[in-house]
Formats: sequence, structure tokens, C-alpha cells
Amino acid sequence: MSSIKGPSANQYDGSALRIAIVHARWNETVIDALVDGAVSKLRKCGVKDTNIVVQSVPGSFELPLACSKVIAGSRVQHGSSAGDLLGLNFDSSTSPRNKLPIVTSTFNIAPTSNLVPNAPFDAVIAIGVLIKGSTMHFEYICDSVSHALMKIQVDTGVPVIFGVLTALTDDQALERAGIGRGENKGHNHGEDWGLAAVEMATHCGHWAEGRFL
Repeated sequence: MSSIKGPSANQYDGSALRIAIVHARWNETVIDALVDGAVSKLRKCGVKDTNIVVQSVPGSFELPLACSKVIAGSRVQHGSSAGDLLGLNFDSSTSPRNKLPIVTSTFNIAPTSNLVPNAPFDAVIAIGVLIKGSTMHFEYICDSVSHALMKIQVDTGVPVIFGVLTALTDDQALERAGIGRGENKGHNHGEDWGLAAVEMATHCGHWAEGRFL
């Protein structure tokens, strides 16, 4: 029996959008698959590689602060006529994500402004994996991160897609990244998050202009 979960697969044009992915590194095997799924779907929606920025933090608890700073930093970048007040440079040669642009600190090198996409981010995808253990750590982190990410998108007006898996077992996490150990590999939820980012960014752009399509 097929699953009834998930929204209808409406696809929006992301060619004019700039999207950030901020991911934890804890449970890296699952994270890598989820990030790859999100990136793949963003590309299929037309988002340019130069407009997909991938950043990483140690764990899921660090995601809210990172998302908040990434949104703020993109606005600083956009407002700087010199290209970037923070000395950020997009270096695709060392990116682990199929040569996607990642932000690296290069305080001694001024980037060339006409080569650096500098529009504020239209959406951010926060990706993490939490797997329940034998202590209350799981519950505290899930609750804190969920509420904090929601607050960021409400406060900033920038959609923050909740890509934090809250799995009870390793197998649940693997299946939700499309890399399950059984015959049924599951479904990569990163693809859904990529679609959601493009859709929400598109809606928010229209709503900000008073358009309701």
C-alpha cells in the first residue's frame, strides 16, 4: 500500500531564488544523503548552483543560531556595495557538495563583487538528525530546536524548512534518507525539503508584493 503522507508534488520555478542549506554533521551518513537529496531537488526546480549555499555546524542544537546568522549575513552581503563587509568568498573548488559554492572566511582577500551572488536568502533549509538514545537528551534537543527554528522564520520573514529528523532508531533515520538497510530503501526526505523551500520562497515573494495567486 502506498503512503498517503506528504503534500502534492507542485513544482515551482526556483531560477530566481537563492537558498541556503545549513546542516549538522552528527550522524553524517544520513546527513549526507539528505543534503544531496535537497540539493538535487533544488537544481531540478531551476535553482542555480551559484545560488545554493551550504554551511555546516557540529550538531542540531547549533542549527537555530546558524540559520539566524546566515540570514542576517546574506542581508549584510546584499547591502554592501563592496561585495561583502564580512570578507566572505564563494569557493566552489573545495565544496564537498558537487562543487556547490560554500562560504569560506578569506579576510585577506576581497571577493570580486560581480562574481559573488549577493541577494538575501529567500529560504533556508535546516537539516539535522536526532536519534533517540537512553537519556533525555533527545527530547530536550528536539523540543528546543523545533521551537527556535519556528521563531526564526516568524521573526525574519524568511522560510526556514524544518529538515530535522527525529528518529527513534537508526533504521528509521536511514529509511527517511532513502538509504535503508532493507529491500525497501525508504524515501529521501531531503527532496521534499528542497521542494518546500522553493515553494515557500515563491509564496513569500508573492505575498510581500500583495499578490495572492
